[in-house]
Amino acid sequence: MSKTLHYHFIGIGGIGMSGIAKVLMSKQFSVSGSDLLNNDQTKKLNDYGATIFNDQNQKNIDIILNKFPGKKIIAVISSAIKKNNIELSYCIEKKIVIRHRSEILSMIMNNYQSIGIAGTHGKTSTSTFLFTLLDLCTNNVSGIIGGILPKYNSNSFMKDTKYFVAELDESDGSISNYKINLGIVNNIDYDHCEYYKNIEQLINAFKIFEANTKKLLVNGDCEIIQKHIKSDFKWSTVNVDNINYSLIPVNQTATSTIADYFEEGKFISKLEIPIPGLHNLSNVAAAVAACRINNINFDDIKAKISKIKLPLKRFEFKGNIEGRTIIDDYAHHPKEVRATIKLGRLFMNEHKQYKRLIAIFQPHRFSRVNEFFIEFANELALADQIIITNIYGAGEKNINDISSSIISTEIFKSNQNVKIVKDSNEIRRNFNYLTRENDLIINMGAGDCHNLWQMLTTQNC
Repeated sequence: MSKTLHYHFIGIGGIGMSGIAKVLMSKQFSVSGSDLLNNDQTKKLNDYGATIFNDQNQKNIDIILNKFPGKKIIAVISSAIKKNNIELSYCIEKKIVIRHRSEILSMIMNNYQSIGIAGTHGKTSTSTFLFTLLDLCTNNVSGIIGGILPKYNSNSFMKDTKYFVAELDESDGSISNYKINLGIVNNIDYDHCEYYKNIEQLINAFKIFEANTKKLLVNGDCEIIQKHIKSDFKWSTVNVDNINYSLIPVNQTATSTIADYFEEGKFISKLEIPIPGLHNLSNVAAAVAACRINNINFDDIKAKISKIKLPLKRFEFKGNIEGRTIIDDYAHHPKEVRATIKLGRLFMNEHKQYKRLIAIFQPHRFSRVNEFFIEFANELALADQIIITNIYGAGEKNINDISSSIISTEIFKSNQNVKIVKDSNEIRRNFNYLTRENDLIINMGAGDCHNLWQMLTTQNC
């Protein structure tokens, strides 16, 4: 990678784009970027010395061309940037080289012993657990993930290391751009309906990923994976036979899980894992298995595993307000909603002061709601009270005139305690009406719903 290159990110504030930008800056490349929103990531990048624009238009590119006259400009985009984006169109007009973010991430990873985590659910948590264990056991890992690493309060960490851990996005087909040393597939469920027309197309994307990895580690409990994907290694939280690495739960609490660890069917040790939930146990099992495949000593893993933490927005306790406890979670697929509500019930069973489980849900993407509204309703109905906000479109056009009422109507058939509100601001204004003292409130979604806590704790929002 030549230092005569300058990287300009269109949509630099995204969690994936900002991580790549930070890594390039740590490698002494000049970086700029634009975003319509000013968030924590754009603020940090600005503090690091990146040139940040709070809009997207032609003048940004003219400024960059004038500021870096001796450098070749590379414009970096994600699939969230549409072809009619003014800034992208101008880059094409000026014959600036355009690269998808996956191409830049792949280029970075090629300089390391790379580990890429893919799958429909749990990528960020698995990446966080794996990164943390490798860091604690070897002090020899860098990485980029789609969330905030608790230890570093950042979505990326860069050193001159042996290993590189990255979360890989399958949502737009760009998973085919990676050629890595060890690939991990957590699970495969139909999702990303705006890109994949059916489950077969999604499976084919993972087949390409399979072909591009030197070694592949997969979830042996996922039926779709077992039917369609060939692998070198498997992990399980259910089975020991014909499984390379198993973590079999012995006891669960609202804060931890005790599990028996097996390798090749042989009992090795008992592990106490400071993370709740069977879905998270599977993510931990993947991280432990990846460490072992890379010859990390098991005793080191056992000694350090007590220090792993969930990334932010994964059953994250925000705090207590007026006798209510609020938890943020990124759940935006029916299976994720199920796991989150199930974990909420486990928490309530151990903390008897809570009388109701309140699910606040911001649906994400019109195409996902259109495909899964019945499944969403079935899972959300298991809460005691459900509050649904308007759909966060994430740039999609609402071609089928879909609204949140399609979910609430289904919920009402089995649970009449459901309300529709506009957004987090309406929840804030009516907080005492919508909730009660001793409620456990789980705020779920992948959009802007996670500003609720700040709204509730900041005056005059």
